[in-house]
Amino acid sequence: MKFIDDFKAFALKGNVMDMAVGVIIGGAFGKIVTSVVSNVIMPPIGLLVGGVDFTDLKITLKDAVPATDTTEAIEAVTINYGQFLQDVFDFLIIAFCIFMMVKAIARLTAKKKEEKPAEPAPAPEPSAEEKLLAEIRDLLKEKK
Repeated sequence: MKFIDDFKAFALKGNVMDMAVGVIIGGAFGKIVTSVVSNVIMPPIGLLVGGVDFTDLKITLKDAVPATDTTEAIEAVTINYGQFLQDVFDFLIIAFCIFMMVKAIARLTAKKKEEKPAEPAPAPEPSAEEKLLAEIRDLLKEKK
């Protein structure tokens, strides 16, 4: 049962659990960013470029053949470069959003580091009485 114990130790390590939480939150965040890109950012961009829906852009290599009594229908063979362009735009926008978020988090962490309490002031100089007591202590130590 060493294998199971080793696996349990691995799975319950802090780093693995942190990574699992990060993946789950990242997936949820990815859906939010994808929705923002698809539903908020891309429509105005499509409008600016003349209402072109990038996903419909394609090069037809072979036209579709309709079904007849003796043959089945054959779909068109196309290169869907519009979907590729859409995916590239989505990636760039998502990467920019994540970059901005990382910068904001870094700025917040830098402020927290700056807000650390100042180091305590050095101890005040001992009084004459404290110096005298320290000398007596040292003399007593020497006698022993």
